[in-house]
Amino acid sequence: MSARREKPVSVSQLKAYDLITMPMVTEKSTLGSEHNQITFRVPLTATKPEIKLAVELLFKVKVTAVNTLRQKGKTKRFRGKLGKRSDYKKAMVTLAEGENIDVTTGV
Repeated sequence: MSARREKPVSVSQLKAYDLITMPMVTEKSTLGSEHNQITFRVPLTATKPEIKLAVELLFKVKVTAVNTLRQKGKTKRFRGKLGKRSDYKKAMVTLAEGENIDVTTGV
């Protein structure tokens, strides 16, 4: 049985701003804030280690876990024509005890 080898991940300041697109403020994300979680929209190509480093770099907090999910875009109708919203990725970031991020202020 071989051990999984992880490549060291590094994120520059500019890439960190590209990785954390915007915070998501929904009913479900506000319920997560009671458990020290913040929800962000991230690019489809972002990985969990990159997201963790980007949040720690930008907000100067300690991240304990990152959960991600890919949200498929809805098919909608506009003036009788079919269209599709784009797919996106959400990242639920769990912060260490005592840490917090105020999403209402800018970075």
